[in-house]
Amino acid sequence: METNYLLPNKYKTLGWILFTLGILGGLIIYVTDFDASEYLKIKVLSIYDDQIFKDSSFFKIVENGVFDELVSIFIIVGGFLVGFTKEKIEDEFIYKLRKDSLVWALIVNYSILLVAILFVYDTSFLHILFFNMFTPLVFFVIRFTALKSKYLRNEE
Repeated sequence: METNYLLPNKYKTLGWILFTLGILGGLIIYVTDFDASEYLKIKVLSIYDDQIFKDSSFFKIVENGVFDELVSIFIIVGGFLVGFTKEKIEDEFIYKLRKDSLVWALIVNYSILLVAILFVYDTSFLHILFFNMFTPLVFFVIRFTALKSKYLRNEE
């Protein structure tokens, strides 16, 4: 089966490393109330800067702690590498597992979001929106990996 959107299998290990580091970093930030803005402070280009009680500006160099941005990048890039790299044996069944897992992840993600829109408010809802940036990819990786492992166990 020709799937030209998939990356070569050699990137899967890198994907798992980045994805795992990103998830662990995200958990550290969230669970420990870690102030990520204080770590890895560097000057970066800000396309739009709108600070409270100050004028907003476009295309400005600002000093920012980039730890949380790195964590986010690791989760996204790692998740994409894990989910969208070819398997060693890429057949039609693996293609179906990948497609079904992606559809399942989107349905579950937006079902949870719909419930949150109806029943969660204020700052708690902002937390859910933050997590919602990552959950479709996380759900997809978890589901695809679980189905693939189950399939491989049954084949042995």
